[in-house]
Amino acid sequence: MSKTSELEFAPEQDQPVRYMERTRSYYLGLGYENPYVWAHYLDVPFTPLKKPLAQSVLGLITTAVPYDSSKGPQGKGAPYNSMAKFYQPYQQSIEEKIDLRIAHVGIDRKNANMEDGNCWFPLEAAERAATAGVVGALSPHFYGLPTNRSQRHTLEIDAPRILEMLQADGVDVAVLIPNCPICHQSQSLLARYLEAAGISTVVMGTAKDIVEYCGVPRLLFSDFPLGNAAAKPNDVVSQDLNFQLALHLLESAPAPRTTIQSPLRWSDNASWKMDYSNLEKLSLEEITRLREEAEQARITARELRVKALGT
Repeated sequence: MSKTSELEFAPEQDQPVRYMERTRSYYLGLGYENPYVWAHYLDVPFTPLKKPLAQSVLGLITTAVPYDSSKGPQGKGAPYNSMAKFYQPYQQSIEEKIDLRIAHVGIDRKNANMEDGNCWFPLEAAERAATAGVVGALSPHFYGLPTNRSQRHTLEIDAPRILEMLQADGVDVAVLIPNCPICHQSQSLLARYLEAAGISTVVMGTAKDIVEYCGVPRLLFSDFPLGNAAAKPNDVVSQDLNFQLALHLLESAPAPRTTIQSPLRWSDNASWKMDYSNLEKLSLEEITRLREEAEQARITARELRVKALGT
């Protein structure tokens, strides 16, 4: 490598998106005056593997939701759909037909792929790892964690329920795959909770700042658009590479707060990182429209939450 090439720097924008900063500015610009307070800890629980990965039962935890055609558009190009949100943890057999969607959360709709479920749910990669003997077995179920702005609700209600499900299935290690910014916080809180209970975890995420600010034992960071943390679309090589990196991190992390960045690049052009919730790219008319849509989505979500939980 020449001295000259070492002075050819990457573009300033080609770095992990600061989602906490971006979303704070976005909602302030829409007129919401109280910035969201993100979860932040100094101490991080850490559970080393209790037995070799090749003898361990692995469970997948997602914030995606099973498709329900009665709840509006949820496929390619679907707008944010609060009608499709879920408010209670669920489990589903990995042997059933699985069709998970991500239209109910704040993903990067301009850049993320919304068709290939392998981008946000790495079951096929996990099955290949189990067949190859890299992991002992997969849990008979995968698990769904609701995205909740209330950290208290996640920690006191949702996390204990997910733990019960994992323990009932004999899960030793868990891979957590978030989608939106709040998803990353919810999954980080769950990872901490599970580690404290003796289950080793790794988060496969795209919002590096949110996960590290919260503080988790292990993070596989992929510099991909929100909603596609597991792999690039229609790319089996990327599916397996990222999942194998996550498994390697489960085995090799020497201490909590261990982050590995996937070597995969979403695109040689990093301009996509400037799109998500960027007020500088919006007109006043668009900001007004988005404010109205956000308020209506908030009302709809509140009604569904009350119906589902009674609170």
